[in-house]
Amino acid sequence: MEAILFSFLTFVSTAFGGIFALKNHHRLHYVMSFTAGVLLAVCFFDILPEAFKIISENNLSITPFTIAIVGGFIAFHVLEKTILIHHGHEEEYAIHKHPTVGLVGASGLAVHSFLDGVGIGLGFHVSQQVGFLIAIAVISHDFSDGLNTVTLMLTHKNTREKALKFLVLDAVAPIAGALSTLLFTISEKTLVLYLGFFAGFLLYIGASDMLPEAHSKHSSYRMIGLTLAGILFIFGITRLI
Repeated sequence: MEAILFSFLTFVSTAFGGIFALKNHHRLHYVMSFTAGVLLAVCFFDILPEAFKIISENNLSITPFTIAIVGGFIAFHVLEKTILIHHGHEEEYAIHKHPTVGLVGASGLAVHSFLDGVGIGLGFHVSQQVGFLIAIAVISHDFSDGLNTVTLMLTHKNTREKALKFLVLDAVAPIAGALSTLLFTISEKTLVLYLGFFAGFLLYIGASDMLPEAHSKHSSYRMIGLTLAGILFIFGITRLI
């Protein structure tokens, strides 16, 4: 039930992100800086220690876990870059803005949001602490998803109505993902692999997407401070819990 509750909070976060993008599209870099810190801190201060604990208590090999981390990182890297390379070969996509580019990007964000909901649900299968902290990371990330969904759609000449439709799709996706985890349970071995894959995904989003994009045009000490604030925020929560 906690997973479902937090998945509804992701709906609110995504919706607010989209609305914020419609009104303040010149300030997205501040949100991305803070979110990057949150994502990286969740990986290192909670998901990885929890996985190590499960590995130790069940005498599991650490190698599949580390492979899963790399797999999660590379999988989303390949997915993202494949889309860019594919459209880069088409003159219309490479030079001009085109609605289909926005549709592809927004659809990808909706798929990621579904997986975010799965992440929350499976996180609560581990413990309330893991589920809670994954939910914090996802809620922060989904605010950015809402921002990115609307920005992608409008930047590539889609109508405001289409942008709002994809925003709703992106907001509902985590709820569907969390609900899907009510239908199955997983073993400790599978759980460790999932935690590794999800950690790799968060590391990619935080380090390879959020931080570079946030600093691409607006790098400053304030941006660095916001990233550190995100890290300290999660560090403080993990210590308190």
